[in-house]
Amino acid sequence: MTLLSAVIITKNEEANIRRCLESVKFADEIIVIDSNSTDKTTAIASQLGAKVFTRPWLGFGPAKQEGVNHASGQWILSIDADEMVPDELAAEIKNKLSFANGCSAFYLKRKTMFLGRWILHCGWYPGYVLRLFQKNEGKFDSAIIHEKVETQGRVGHLQSDLLHYSYPDLESYLNKFNRYTTLGAEEAYRTGKKAGWSDLIIKPPVSFIKHYIVRQGFRDGLEGFILSVLSSMAVLVKYAKLYTIQKNRSLK
Repeated sequence: MTLLSAVIITKNEEANIRRCLESVKFADEIIVIDSNSTDKTTAIASQLGAKVFTRPWLGFGPAKQEGVNHASGQWILSIDADEMVPDELAAEIKNKLSFANGCSAFYLKRKTMFLGRWILHCGWYPGYVLRLFQKNEGKFDSAIIHEKVETQGRVGHLQSDLLHYSYPDLESYLNKFNRYTTLGAEEAYRTGKKAGWSDLIIKPPVSFIKHYIVRQGFRDGLEGFILSVLSSMAVLVKYAKLYTIQKNRSLK
């Protein structure tokens, strides 16, 4: 019986996928759900022994659940292509699979690098994400962004860090900024949310205060300041895009 399946979704991740896959070699199988990459992502994944499935992009939740559906493991470890599992976390995961103490899922502590610096404040750390769960006890929701694992069982917490190499430079950040604000606006519209004056005027500065002052982003140096400003801008842009969607679709 397969005990642990690592599930990864990809789209043009040749710069990250090797590091990611090599960090989860301790899993009994590796499942990659690829959304029509045009680079060497799938070739690298296949070379490293992953089972690769190509599917059209339907959103983060559906893509990750597709990977879960293909997995044969009793436990699922879901990580992103720009993340890696260091040795300490791998050892802790293997230990928990043997001694779960009644837990059917576990939160992992995610530590993110931004412009070459590990961000330890700004509300980013410890960025707990539920990524380890029993297949028959959990599933991803259908959200196209900010997807979550739905589980009814007892949930524990692991102590070692999951490393996230998401933003090596501003260009990569701004590319994701544009994509994620668009997806966030579309998801908000899909769930019936509306954008108004307060969302565009009040929420962005509140976001900056929350990240930089309340959550002590100032302790992360200049990177913390830049991140806090960009986070507030993301709020503004997401609601501006939501307003545009509302306006355009009301005219049809």
